[in-house]
Amino acid sequence: MSDLHKFHLAQRTYAIVLAGGRGSRLHQLTDRRAKPAVPFAGKLKIIDFALSNCVNSGIRHIGVLTQYKAQSLIRHIERGWGFLAATLGEYVDVVPAQQQHGERWYSGTANAVWQNADIVRESRPDLVLVLAGDHVYKMDYTVMLAEHVERGADMSVACLEVPVEDATQLGVMATDASGRITGFEEKPSKPQALPERPTHALASMGVYVFNAAFLIDELARDAADPTSSHDFGKDIIPALIHRAQVYAHSFETSCVNMVGGHPYWRDVGTLDAYWAANIDLTNVVPELNLYDDSWPIVSLQRQLAPAKFVFESAGRRGMAVDSLVSSGCIVSGAEVRRSVLFSKVRVSEGSLVEDSVVLPNVVIGRHVRLWRTVIDKRCVLPDGFSAGVDVAADRARGFHITERGITLVTQAMIDH
Repeated sequence: MSDLHKFHLAQRTYAIVLAGGRGSRLHQLTDRRAKPAVPFAGKLKIIDFALSNCVNSGIRHIGVLTQYKAQSLIRHIERGWGFLAATLGEYVDVVPAQQQHGERWYSGTANAVWQNADIVRESRPDLVLVLAGDHVYKMDYTVMLAEHVERGADMSVACLEVPVEDATQLGVMATDASGRITGFEEKPSKPQALPERPTHALASMGVYVFNAAFLIDELARDAADPTSSHDFGKDIIPALIHRAQVYAHSFETSCVNMVGGHPYWRDVGTLDAYWAANIDLTNVVPELNLYDDSWPIVSLQRQLAPAKFVFESAGRRGMAVDSLVSSGCIVSGAEVRRSVLFSKVRVSEGSLVEDSVVLPNVVIGRHVRLWRTVIDKRCVLPDGFSAGVDVAADRARGFHITERGITLVTQAMIDH
């Protein structure tokens, strides 16, 4: 299919970004913010990946459905994504839960879209692209749209191969030789492995394409079913595969900047996954390329001074090695190694920060030691503070310790 045809498909597509999840597996990081609003990669928010993929793909009609603790997410989208040309009909709408159908909040992903069916109808699209707002990846959606149309599909599901042990938190599918989905199970306890690759399963990315009229009809049917949990993975897809044309789209064909032949997609819904995905960016050649000007990840960029490293003497040297250091940071006679410092982090003399993710506006005092930690926004770490070095001591102080031994610190924990 020609690039021009793909462009026209993008123009006729309405994208819905589901951004209302509680994000409970991120524990205290989502106490005051929705998961898609969690900072990522030094200068971004997680939701910036789904939105940037839309804009880079030429999809400029976008609705973001919010629900829980959405204020910081709403502010970020309004201030950081207002550059689209409204005079040309381009927009990113923030859509709070409005109880359009009864007095219930969203009871599932399908119910969230159903409650906003009028907004979809108003845009009069041919196709609807449904996305999760809490995944990290770079994808050209027009490749999936074109394949969907060429196959004559009613619904398409983006998929990738993942290790069987990781598939228990995802939707797992089986397909025939044509790519049509013949089986689908949401979060199975024993995922079905691929016959040709028994260590892996074929998993859903939470990226769906629907013919618009078909989607509305199916959502109405699901809404009328009292036995349904009104979820795409649990209800809609399993019901459709037996009576509609539902196909799997291989992410390998639409992944942007694939490194080493492996498509990059991460569900950063746990603290361990969140820490690992950020730390991976410090590798010499990270799997996720954020330096590609042809497919930029756009975000709200604060106007801050450049990062600064001061003092040069034995035992008092401001330096960062194998690290991402954002604007506004000052590393003063301290060392930062294999870490990500978000904007306006201050690291004072004699401190050592290793294998850590430090969110914006954190103040790190003198002779502080951090190792394998996530430090929440606006924390003030006093002189002599340590975290991650002694797990038993961290647990006694009320810090959250993950299964992989990552220590999460918030200001409330410090003040406790």
